[in-house]
Amino acid sequence: MTSSPLDLRKADPRKFIPGASGDWEIICGLEIHAQVSSHSKLFSGASTGFGAEANSHVSLVDAAMPGMLPVLNEECVKQAVRTGLGLKAEINQRSTFDRKNYFYPDLPQGYQISQYKSPIVGEGEVVVDVTPSEQIVVRIERLHLEQDAGKSLHDQSPTLSYVDLNRSGVALMEIVSKPDIRSAEEARAYVTKLRTIMRYLGTCDGNMEEGSLRADVNVSVRRPGEELGTRCEIKNVNSIRFIGQAIDAEARRQIAILEDGGAIAQETRLFDPAKGETRAMRSKEEAHDYRYFPDPDLLPLEFDADFIEALRAKLPELPDAKKARFMQAYGLASYDAGVLVMEREAADYFENVARGRDGKLAANWVINELFGRLNKEGLDVTRAPVSAAQLGAIIDLIGSGAISGKIAKDLFEIVWTEGGDPAAIVAERGLRQVTDTGAIEAAVDAIIAANPDKVAQAQAKPTMLGWFVGQVMKETAGKANPQAVNDMLKQKLGI
Repeated sequence: MTSSPLDLRKADPRKFIPGASGDWEIICGLEIHAQVSSHSKLFSGASTGFGAEANSHVSLVDAAMPGMLPVLNEECVKQAVRTGLGLKAEINQRSTFDRKNYFYPDLPQGYQISQYKSPIVGEGEVVVDVTPSEQIVVRIERLHLEQDAGKSLHDQSPTLSYVDLNRSGVALMEIVSKPDIRSAEEARAYVTKLRTIMRYLGTCDGNMEEGSLRADVNVSVRRPGEELGTRCEIKNVNSIRFIGQAIDAEARRQIAILEDGGAIAQETRLFDPAKGETRAMRSKEEAHDYRYFPDPDLLPLEFDADFIEALRAKLPELPDAKKARFMQAYGLASYDAGVLVMEREAADYFENVARGRDGKLAANWVINELFGRLNKEGLDVTRAPVSAAQLGAIIDLIGSGAISGKIAKDLFEIVWTEGGDPAAIVAERGLRQVTDTGAIEAAVDAIIAANPDKVAQAQAKPTMLGWFVGQVMKETAGKANPQAVNDMLKQKLGI
């Protein structure tokens, strides 16, 4: 049997899942629902603000009152086009809105206004760094605009369900990928990259905990090289970690069924993070089940090439371009540059630190010291107690020889907890590195005189030199220039 024409990726044995009767391959595609960053909803002027009192952001249009007609929000259209441009996708100058008919208590109209046959954005692609040494391309099939439903609340009463329509009518971009993903790790990396691109563009804030970004995950398995298998859709997965867990759990479930001689039923499922398993929700609907037809209240959406080019001209530098520039301008490794561009604010912080300085040294301090401390404290870079100017000043002090790397870490801690000008702190607290060879020589002579047995050991085994360096640094409270200490010790010990 041959691969599906949809499947252009070569099989990678490293991604195969061993089963009782042989290897299996995961085939995965994602439908990302990204809330458009806009002040008002897709077809009404109601607010999109998060966390408001239930049903306080609901217009007559959102509540589907008789006679209320939708009016398309131009900013939502622009945001969709910006996102399409960021995905290197084809922008369709003519698209249409359709009614997708289904019933939910939190869908007041009894249908969702969406785009079916003619979406606003066509095919594109996303380059994904899965690991520092592995890169894949995930093809985008389409991006279309649609309105969100409200939210049913089942935990407010033991006998009743409540409905909050604040989300009803909020603009969503549904970004549909081709079945190009072959593992949970790839899926996590893809969603992370997609979220990064949209945050750079300012088209979606990507806050999964607030429901701004969620995924429907389509999973099937097959023997390597065979036709695509029957897929199951896992609905509304709301964290990147859960997306990975859901894929692994569903793949294991399907493999077990197939190896027992069963068949996979195409259905919609839910992921239970507590149990680490998926469970059936309903049989999978096909397009004809929704009875799509053009929305009679909305004209086709049409714009010209000038509209697209005006938006393109104002796009920010996107992550891939910024990563390439960081590698070239600052001499960074691919991995370090990739870490720095994950968030636009972090990239800006790094660039403010690195400008006019050693780029590699700046990257080491931002990634290891700053990001490490931010992660420990549960902060993001916008709330870092150490500003880019302060960190740059610390790096300048290292470069001038005023302080050693060890003193710099102590200085970073002081600035983190107390603030202040790094240079002034060094002067006020006597942290300046000892470079006076006379003072260093005195400390070296004292350590050598006090440890004649260690001297003999070091002369026989030069790797013992590190012990002496440590003792001299301790004697000088870490202020001695490490290189000067090394040089002096080698001279005195004859190594």
